[in-house]
Amino acid sequence: MKTWGGRFEGRPDPRAADFGRSIEVDAELALDDIDGSIAHVSGLERAGVVSAAEARTLRAGLAGLRADLEAGTVTWDPALEDVHMNLEFALEARVGPVARKLHTGRSRNDQVSTDLRLWLRRTTDELDARIVGLERALVQLAQRHAGALMPAHTHVQPAQPVLFAHHLLAYVEMLERDRGRLADARRRANVSPLGSGAIAGAGFRLDREAVAAELGFDGVTHNSIDASGDRDFVAETLAGVALAMVHLSRLAEELVWWSNPRFGFVRLSDAFSTGSSMLPNKRNPDPAELVRGRAPRVIGNVTGILAMLKGLPLGYQRDLQEDKAPLFESCAILRGSLEVMAGAIGELEVDEARMAEAAGEGFITAVAVADRLVERGVAFRAAHHVVGALVRAAEARRAQLDELTDEEIATALGESDDEAALALAQDPAAGADLRSQATPIAAIGRADVIGGTAPARVAAELAAAAARLGIA
Repeated sequence: MKTWGGRFEGRPDPRAADFGRSIEVDAELALDDIDGSIAHVSGLERAGVVSAAEARTLRAGLAGLRADLEAGTVTWDPALEDVHMNLEFALEARVGPVARKLHTGRSRNDQVSTDLRLWLRRTTDELDARIVGLERALVQLAQRHAGALMPAHTHVQPAQPVLFAHHLLAYVEMLERDRGRLADARRRANVSPLGSGAIAGAGFRLDREAVAAELGFDGVTHNSIDASGDRDFVAETLAGVALAMVHLSRLAEELVWWSNPRFGFVRLSDAFSTGSSMLPNKRNPDPAELVRGRAPRVIGNVTGILAMLKGLPLGYQRDLQEDKAPLFESCAILRGSLEVMAGAIGELEVDEARMAEAAGEGFITAVAVADRLVERGVAFRAAHHVVGALVRAAEARRAQLDELTDEEIATALGESDDEAALALAQDPAAGADLRSQATPIAAIGRADVIGGTAPARVAAELAAAAARLGIA
């Protein structure tokens, strides 16, 4: 109560005090609080609120506290509510009563917002580095299996053959978007609210822009009411983190399926697999499953923050104390998930032969055959119908499309009402021509557009990604 109890006669109920304290959570902000306080001292000195000698004393005391924090020798006092009061009292114990001048011109409202923005800025940078690490692992895996074929699926059914590298690069695209979203959130968060006070602005002529520059902010907030209660930057960062976790969960889901012997596409290393306490045959992709399982917690944290914010009037409300735990947890989950997924991908074994075998199942070259018919003058809807008939014929005798006879192909063409298809039914070379397009290799070669799975296109995208990520 030493910081705010002057107008109270009684003491807080211990239950209320315990309920309201946050030191167990916001101790995470300690180093950021020190940085913000050192910059605030400079602002107070420029405004003439503290003398040069007092400023030197405060800076030295804060630097000493920083050293103690880094050494892990600071003991937190729950009775002092939060990290800000703990550090202020620790500073007074170190430098004496001059520490009581430190809080001049600021409130815990703008102080905590400043600290949280500083924390978010460095944490976002750390996350970005780990996203790049996973991208590198994916690109290097794609390089090692640049020519491997696999089936791509829609509706969880075989659709078309693609290069395995093309599939992996899809995740690189997702991760690049994640990097962009977090960078956007970081940019909007990187403005200083310090000097906004409790709600109306500081009562001293502080040079807010100079303090902001000292802290590495791009500028300052321009409305003290908004600044004191703004947590858009928390919600926006959480949304970016949640979407990144959704992408990791999708990758984890595929690793779980692909490592199942029924697929047999990949094998997770022993380091990223677990066994069963009962079943000696089991080889479980537990790390991937945990990534998938933790994604909903992060999604829930976004929902929780938005639900909290939607009911608040302007200005600071104590509800905002609840912003930190979900932010810290979500960022920690993403950080750990990125690390474990990068490790798993880096050690992944790929069975190219099994993937190629699967790429020949499910008649997934059908659209390539239809496209060839279009090139021969058949309207696409008619070509679609003809190839459907070819699939039906192949399925009936358990054959592949490239194993159909000239007679079977001519019959399907002859059943069409398309003039070009009817003409092709009479062409003795039509069967061989269509069979040549019905192989996975021929099918992927047709997708020769930017973003397509043709080998030259994938090689170019893979080279571009490798160059961007500094991979030889």
